[in-house]
Amino acid sequence: MSGPQLVVMAAGIGSRYGGLKQVDPVGPSGEIVIDYSTYDAIRSGFEKVIFIIRQDIEEVFRRKIGRSIEKRVDTAYVFQELDDLPEGFVRPPERSKPWGTGHAVLCAADQITGPFAVINADDFYGAGSFAILADYLRDARDRDGKYDCCLAGYVLGKTLTEHGHVARGVCTTEGGRLVEIVERTCIQRFPDGVKYTEDGRNWVEIDPDTTVSMNMWGFTTDFLDELRAGFDKFCRTSLDIPKSEFFVPVVVNDLIVAGKTSPAVLMTDEQWYGVTYQEDKPALKAAIGRMVSSGRYPENLWG
Repeated sequence: MSGPQLVVMAAGIGSRYGGLKQVDPVGPSGEIVIDYSTYDAIRSGFEKVIFIIRQDIEEVFRRKIGRSIEKRVDTAYVFQELDDLPEGFVRPPERSKPWGTGHAVLCAADQITGPFAVINADDFYGAGSFAILADYLRDARDRDGKYDCCLAGYVLGKTLTEHGHVARGVCTTEGGRLVEIVERTCIQRFPDGVKYTEDGRNWVEIDPDTTVSMNMWGFTTDFLDELRAGFDKFCRTSLDIPKSEFFVPVVVNDLIVAGKTSPAVLMTDEQWYGVTYQEDKPALKAAIGRMVSSGRYPENLWG
């Protein structure tokens, strides 16, 4: 049996960060975040990596990634482009924002040939998260008319930045299964606790031990059919809305409501790190430095 495959969403612009953070060095030998994710994935048994990028960053992306990762695992590149729409639909001329995570995964569909995980390129997930996801996906099978899918569940308090607000998928679970996921786009740590707001004025307390999604999902290939159907519906209803996006969790929620899936929530105790803001980078570099010093990673990741 072949191992699971990894889909890395790397087409985002990183507007709040202020640069092309996907290729920004954070490791002692010039490694970028994607190096660590791919390194952990390969060690966990993932056998193919599919990078979703924009065509305009292909050259720099291949230069940064190709000399290391392509030598160690089957690697593919696909483009997420605004004009990649179902037949009969045309991109509004004013549209410049990508169509969202669901569209990104669809752009990689032709390269996906077995159970697969989906991650963000600019998140540091931790080795343990890749291990539990790989273990689950090795035996993933759709059964009794239900899609077999999963997500890595993180503790909210381990996913916050000290430099502003973040967006997190807040999970309601029951018996280790996902019941609902709600996107909270503005969660922030304050001296008196963690809170979120929907309107920018009224803040609501949220337990820092709440389970959240960091966009680390696992699916079987048949899930792609649901994405195609969902994106077609999105195009019919939301294509002309300037900032509309088609998100993977929305499709998952719809399938839960329809009784077509009951995703497993695979809890991890890993500390998440990211570079949502420029100010986050020193903390990430320091954390990686500590992990290198403790022997968790070699100083030169790829030798």
